[in-house]
Amino acid sequence: MASQDDKRAILGKALEDLVTRARSGRAPCRIGLMAAGGEHSDTEFLTAAAVAMREDPALTVVGVGPRPAGLVPAGMDWIETGCEGGEMAAGMEKALEDGHIQGAVALHYPFPLGVTTVGRILTPALGKAMFVACTTGMSAAQRQQALLRNAVLGLAVARAMGLASPAVGVLNVDAAPQVLRALNRMAERGYDLRLGQSLRGDGGSLLRGNDLLAGAVDVCVTDTLTGNILMKLFSAFTSGGAYETTGWGYGPSVGEGWNRVVSIVSRASGAPVMANALAYTAAAVRGNLPAMVAEELRRAKAAGLDEELAAFEKAAGAAPAAEVQAPPAEPTDEEIHGIDVLDLEQAVHCLWKENIYAEAAMGCTGPVVKLAVANLEKARQILKAAGYI
Repeated sequence: MASQDDKRAILGKALEDLVTRARSGRAPCRIGLMAAGGEHSDTEFLTAAAVAMREDPALTVVGVGPRPAGLVPAGMDWIETGCEGGEMAAGMEKALEDGHIQGAVALHYPFPLGVTTVGRILTPALGKAMFVACTTGMSAAQRQQALLRNAVLGLAVARAMGLASPAVGVLNVDAAPQVLRALNRMAERGYDLRLGQSLRGDGGSLLRGNDLLAGAVDVCVTDTLTGNILMKLFSAFTSGGAYETTGWGYGPSVGEGWNRVVSIVSRASGAPVMANALAYTAAAVRGNLPAMVAEELRRAKAAGLDEELAAFEKAAGAAPAAEVQAPPAEPTDEEIHGIDVLDLEQAVHCLWKENIYAEAAMGCTGPVVKLAVANLEKARQILKAAGYI
């Protein structure tokens, strides 16, 4: 049974939240910021936190990492950890699990297969914001399937940000025409979809580079590796590439069954981008992004999403993989990089056959295999012998 002091603390917190909401018009929100490991000084993190909280009085930024020597902005909380990436990630994970923070902005996060992020850029021609679906992570291993899922997930994020009927276009990359046809079939079956148009003379919903500069649509659909490049180009083209100056970062994480709002910024991101990323993440939390994703997927499935995904798999001629039983799960505290994205699942199964538990994931620098540190060297030898690394 709660003590009188506990009851007073709970009541005090409730009253504080009511006052904050009344003053700002927004629900109180606590967002973690992985505040070390960037390519710029710690001042960038502190400046970003100060700017974000000044713009949004209902936002509390919680720094995660070694507490800096500089003056921490008023109202900012801190979770002190070591300076290693794993230590900061563990501190952030625990804070999310405990509800100490509702979302987080990280410089690195190895998302599991099926989870990706939706970035947001400021297009230079007209100064218009545009979502890029997607920018890190990987929504599916097969290209056409990933592009189609990215379209649905990008729509979910745009709706969570308050756009009732966002215009969608598909960047003209490999497999884009097939994906656009699938989206049209889903629209014919009742999917709430508004396809935007290219600004070029021949129009259509396949986007060219010119359309990205002008922000011809609200949501640009592409594969994650292309999306990652676009984010870097649009964020840092005025600085020569060393300092990301504009945009909202690589965006919040989305995926089927995924319930965390973890956004990504780059090690090159400066204070302006990190401040925007904090605001973007807070808006995603307040917009109940995981629930919006679940609802968007439900509507897409009702309009034939699963059938379109299955058709892509069949057209690719993917033979059913031999059934491989995963070994008992164990903590995955190490990563192996350098595996081609198309070989990721096969590489994991290769380790399973040798009784090594592993998981496919996508980090900010590309595909990774997650596994226990005790198995790292043996796994490297196995994957090298099999030609995966």
